[in-house]
Amino acid sequence: MAQLTYRDAVAAGIAQEMDNDPRVVLVGEEVGGAGGAFKATVGLLERFGPERVRDTPISEQAILGAAMGAAMTGLRPIAEIMLGDFMAVCWDMVANEIAKARYMTAGQLALPLVIRTANGAGYRFGPHHSQSVENWAMSVPGLKVVAPSTAEDVIGLLAAAVRDPDPVVFFEHKSCYPMEFDVADRGGDIVDRLGAAKVVRPGADVTIAALGLMVHRASEAADHLAAEGIDAEVIDLRSLVPLDTETLLASVAKTSRLFTVEENPRLCGWGAEITSIVAEEAFWDLAGPIVRITTPHVPVGAADSLEDAVLPTAERIAETVRRAQ
Repeated sequence: MAQLTYRDAVAAGIAQEMDNDPRVVLVGEEVGGAGGAFKATVGLLERFGPERVRDTPISEQAILGAAMGAAMTGLRPIAEIMLGDFMAVCWDMVANEIAKARYMTAGQLALPLVIRTANGAGYRFGPHHSQSVENWAMSVPGLKVVAPSTAEDVIGLLAAAVRDPDPVVFFEHKSCYPMEFDVADRGGDIVDRLGAAKVVRPGADVTIAALGLMVHRASEAADHLAAEGIDAEVIDLRSLVPLDTETLLASVAKTSRLFTVEENPRLCGWGAEITSIVAEEAFWDLAGPIVRITTPHVPVGAADSLEDAVLPTAERIAETVRRAQ
């Protein structure tokens, strides 16, 4: 068992796949010499050289245009968009070109492309640099959407994304980068699969489904609730597309209550889709209404107090579950 930060797991996961497959290349702003804006790609340029680790201009369209062309011609690029918010700058490339290429060529073209981006709040970066935008990607047919919460999941899910034949948007939560996690020594590659949720804390009374940083806050809330006799099951979704509905529905059948914890603004957040699925497929298993715990439909403020006021906290999660009993 080794200790690894989430940040170092990103570099380890990329290195694992670059070691295994010479077609894997990394492109993005500051990914080489600077080791990434969040120091998540440190050492890769020195290890793999400038042909495979390429710094780019400050142009999201150029980064993804080059990556799309590379994927179409046989490489397996990992493209970094520094911040999830900047996906808006290149959204036409993502939603109208990358996502649709396989469909519009009747399968003649595959795009084995991973788009990595730092997502979410926690750094006091303000409205333009603190958004959680995984629901944007979730709404586009043709994209797979992944958001790991631990170091081991970063490595395993990144491996699965790189090896997948379709484009994957890989959301790394900024506030998770400095966190340390145990990573099991398996004596080989760490490879996971997309579309498999994890029950990170078994429970019998309520189900709490979360993603990214919110998995840790939900787990902390479950600790508070356990002291009061409420046994919460916490599910780390890990992947929004494909979505592991089987694990979710099995948990709801056991607990009869569902809470989602989302860093998205409430309107059209990913929890709304999960709510719809559970209401349609497991209505008679429910003992009460599904409850969504979200940020309000406002931009994330730059001031500490404003950012803290809108994000779900462990205390707010626990209090919401407590009131619903």
